[in-house]
Amino acid sequence: MGVPGPPRRSATVNAEPAQQSTVMVVDDHPMWRDGVARDLTGAGFAVIATADGVAAAARRAAAVQPDVVLMDMQLADGSGTTATAAVLQVSPHSRVLVLSASSERDDVLDAVKAGATGYLVKSASAAELIAAVRATAQGQPVFTPGLAGLVLGEYRRMAGVPAQRSAPAAPTLTERETEVLRMVAKGLSAKQIATRLTISHRTVENHVQATLRKLHLANRVELTRYAIEQGLE
Repeated sequence: MGVPGPPRRSATVNAEPAQQSTVMVVDDHPMWRDGVARDLTGAGFAVIATADGVAAAARRAAAVQPDVVLMDMQLADGSGTTATAAVLQVSPHSRVLVLSASSERDDVLDAVKAGATGYLVKSASAAELIAAVRATAQGQPVFTPGLAGLVLGEYRRMAGVPAQRSAPAAPTLTERETEVLRMVAKGLSAKQIATRLTISHRTVENHVQATLRKLHLANRVELTRYAIEQGLE
C-alpha cells in the first residue's frame, strides 16, 4: 500500500469553527499525521496528542482522554483495530473515527466491531475530514459513501442469527422516540430527521440521547444495531 499524499486543502475549512473538541491523531506516517493535525487545529479543534502505534495510542489516550481519536488501520506495531480496542479500554468516552487508505470489507467491519463509530477513506478532502471529526465529536456515525450500507448489511446479517441468551424486557420508548429511532436506523442525520418531523435539530438530539440512556447504549452505531435487531428499520 503506497503512502497517500496529505489531505487536500479547502478554502472553506474554517467556515464553521469547532467548539474545541479534543482530538488525538494516530498514524504511522509523520507527514500525513502532522498535516492532518495542522488542518484540525486550523479548524478549531484542540489536537492534544499524536501517536504512531498501538502502544503509544493507548498510553496517550489514557493520559489525555480525547473526545475523538482519528485512527489509521496500519500502524507501526499492529493494526488500527487492535489500537481502537486498546484506546477505548483506557478512554471509554472517546469516539474513534478511522481514517484509512483501505476500504476493504474486513477492515471496515473489524474496525466497527472493535468500537469505531465511523470510517473514512483517505481520499476524503480536508473539508470532508473536518466535517466528519465534528460529527464524530457529536456522537454521529460517519462513513464514506458506500461503507454505511456495508455496515448496516452486516448488522442485518447478525440480527438474523438467533440469540443464545434470553434478553431482558426492552425499555419502553415513547412514540416519538421510536419514530426517531426508526429514522436513525435508516441512516438519516439529525437535521434530516428534524426536517421530516418538523421539529428542531436539538429536539431530535434530545430524543436520541434519551433513547441511548434508556437502552444503555453508547453511541448511534449501537443504536442502529438495536433498531435493526428490533425490526425498526
